[in-house]
Amino acid sequence: MKRSSGIRLCVTVAVSALSLALITGCSDGGSDDAKSTGGKSDAEGTSQNSAKALGAAELTKLAIAKGDVVGYEVGSVGKTYPATKSAVTVDKAQCRPLAWAMAGQAPGDAAAATNKLVTEAKKTSATPSKSVEDLTEDEFADAFGAALDRTTTVVGLSSYDGDGAEKTFRTISDAVKSCAGGFTLVPGSDGTKYTKVAAEKASNTGDESVAFGATAVMEDTDGQTGTVHTEVVRHGSTLVTYYTVNLGALMSQKAYTIPSVVIDAQSAKLK
Repeated sequence: MKRSSGIRLCVTVAVSALSLALITGCSDGGSDDAKSTGGKSDAEGTSQNSAKALGAAELTKLAIAKGDVVGYEVGSVGKTYPATKSAVTVDKAQCRPLAWAMAGQAPGDAAAATNKLVTEAKKTSATPSKSVEDLTEDEFADAFGAALDRTTTVVGLSSYDGDGAEKTFRTISDAVKSCAGGFTLVPGSDGTKYTKVAAEKASNTGDESVAFGATAVMEDTDGQTGTVHTEVVRHGSTLVTYYTVNLGALMSQKAYTIPSVVIDAQSAKLK
């Protein structure tokens, strides 16, 4: 049995799929801590035009945390995603809000922002009953894909003064339409080209929400495409972005979605 060829194939596909998840490759660090300080939120009934953004500390307390979602691990984004918005370069200016949301960054000029990485716990069924040496090529490929078959979601929170949240939300909603033909993320000399952006069914949580899928052709897969999913929800003066990827599903061409339990858990903390 030519195990090495199977390993190379699976790793190649996994790495190609992973390129969809990494917006700009490795960065200098995550942005788990809120980046700047804003004022405290106004009392209930205050108009959006005079609303105050949540402060950095308050926003961080409202972010999804360990123990909030059963079956999921919550931690810092670390170096997997860009540390700042400036690290996210896009070839079309109108598509920047989409790229920022996909990177767990504030999609607009926020007063404060923070993010978390929420990963589905490893499934027990992903562990093969045989040792690796005894697996056939097909069994190895299935086991490898099953091990990666779990969602990873970057949850980003950003807060805005006045009607900043509403205006930023509109730029995202508009971009889903104007960027339907795709856009290219350019990390350094390389780039990930998304060929299509399409509206998807949103969760209808918060005051308003919009969801979209971004599709790209994965390298070394004979034209095989993969779609990553993003949703943006406005809760008053705060926007929450959810960017989800499932490497195992991308490899096997199976459909997957943003986990509703993650959205529900985060939304509950903002009510």
